[in-house]
Amino acid sequence: MQKEIFKRIVCDPDILGGKPVIKGTRISVEFLLELLANNWTHEEIMENYPQIKKEDILAALEYSLSLLKEEHIYIIPQKATA
Repeated sequence: MQKEIFKRIVCDPDILGGKPVIKGTRISVEFLLELLANNWTHEEIMENYPQIKKEDILAALEYSLSLLKEEHIYIIPQKATA
């Protein structure tokens, strides 16, 4: 059963094990973030994956931001190195 998280982001256990994907595709939010982290522009993503629209990329970013806002961040002290 598909669960719509955002208008353009869905989770379906039958697609990529339930990872959040762009609706109507098998392109995960994680994959889009990876491309962006590797300096791909929105235009490069849309050129290489024509099923992806700018609104999909923005929805993936918005979805990721919403997860980070909900998370609790714990700072782990690191030992000083000499």
